[in-house]
Amino acid sequence: MTIPLLAAALVFTPADAKVAFDTARELVSECTPRDAGTIRGRIASNHILDAASSSGADVRRDTFRAKTPAGEREFTNLYAQFRTGDPSSGWVVLLSHYDTKPGTGCPGANDGASTSGLLVGIANAFSNWERPRGNLLLVWTDGEECINSYSENDGLWGSRRAVEFVKDRNISVLAVVCLDMLGDRDLSISVPANGSPALSRIAVAAAQRAGYPGLVRQVGDHVKDDHVPFLDKGYKAIDLIDFSYGPGNSYWHTPKDTIDHISEESLLKSGRVVAEILNILL
Repeated sequence: MTIPLLAAALVFTPADAKVAFDTARELVSECTPRDAGTIRGRIASNHILDAASSSGADVRRDTFRAKTPAGEREFTNLYAQFRTGDPSSGWVVLLSHYDTKPGTGCPGANDGASTSGLLVGIANAFSNWERPRGNLLLVWTDGEECINSYSENDGLWGSRRAVEFVKDRNISVLAVVCLDMLGDRDLSISVPANGSPALSRIAVAAAQRAGYPGLVRQVGDHVKDDHVPFLDKGYKAIDLIDFSYGPGNSYWHTPKDTIDHISEESLLKSGRVVAEILNILL
C-alpha cells in the first residue's frame, strides 16, 4: 500500500514580509498620491507589476474605462494567476486596492500600499511553494476609493471589473478574501459582518494556527470594500481589515497615513494569517 505524501504547507517568511514592506514603501515614496485615473496611479500599477513579476508571478494588466462623478476615467487592474495544473481544482481570490483617497493628501501607506505590497509578498511565497493544492488569483484593484460617496458609479470600480474577469473564465471560486489596511504597527484584524460566516470562522482559525490567537476577530460592523461586488454576485467573500488606525482611527484618509505608521512585523503577521487561510482552503 502506498501512502500519499501530504502537500507541504504554504509558509510566509520574514523574507516575504520584507518584499511586502519594500513594495509598500516604494509605492508611497514614488507614487503619492496615486488616485485612480491619474498619472501617478498608472506609475503605481507599473511598480506593482514589476515587483510581482520579480517575485515569480505572471502578472497581466487590464486597463478599462468607466464613468465617475468627475467624468469618464481610465483604470488599471493587475492579475496574477497561479495554477496547479488540475482544471478541477478550486480557486481562492485575494484582493487589494492600491489607489489613494482623492482630495485628502493621503499617502496611503496603510490604506492601499500595505496590502498591495502584501500581495506581492504572497506571490513570492506562492512561487516557492513546492506542492500547492489549488489555484490562486491575486488581484490589485484600481479605484476602490470613492470620489464623493459609494454608489453605482462611484468607488469599487476595480472590484466590479474583477468580478467580470472571474465570471468570464467560469472558474470554481472557493473564496474571495479582500485585504485592506493590514500593515498598522498596532495590528488588530477585523472581519466585518457583511461577509460569508464560514469564511469568517476560517479567518479566526487561521490566526490561531499562525500562532496569533485573538489577532483576528469577527465584528458586527458592515464595511464597504472590494469584497462587496463579489458578495453581490453570489460569491463567498470576506474582508480582512484593521479599521482602528491611529487614535480613534485618526490616521485614515489623512496625510498621517505614512510609512512610519506601518511595519514589516505587522505584514509578517498578516501574511502568515493569509497563508494559513490558503492552507485551510487549498
